Amino acid sequence: MNDEQYLEHCRSLLGEFAETLARRTKQLPQEHPLRELAAGFQALGDYPSDFYDQGPVLIARLFDTYPEFTPTFPRQLLWFFGANCLHYMADEELAEFQQLEDTRAATPP
Repeated sequence: MNDEQYLEHCRSLLGEFAETLARRTKQLPQEHPLRELAAGFQALGDYPSDFYDQGPVLIARLFDTYPEFTPTFPRQLLWFFGANCLHYMADEELAEFQQLEDTRAATPP
């Protein structure tokens, strides 16, 4: 999988998560913080210029404020966004994703 394919795969995972979260929070009042967070994830799916800055902020907000939703968040996206998102991963997961990344990088395009 080349870099462009990997990016598209991660964008797809993000879009699916955003859609699911929006659907699960649809019955909440418009101003409810969780519904606003879902809208933030959906807007992130439009890939604004601050995609890489806002992604980790939204993820941290989800994990810190609504930990009950964290099992539904794709672990691959924690690795993809990196930085502080890596703190939400176990050491074993980090090692596994690093190995996958090394394999992906070693595979010729």
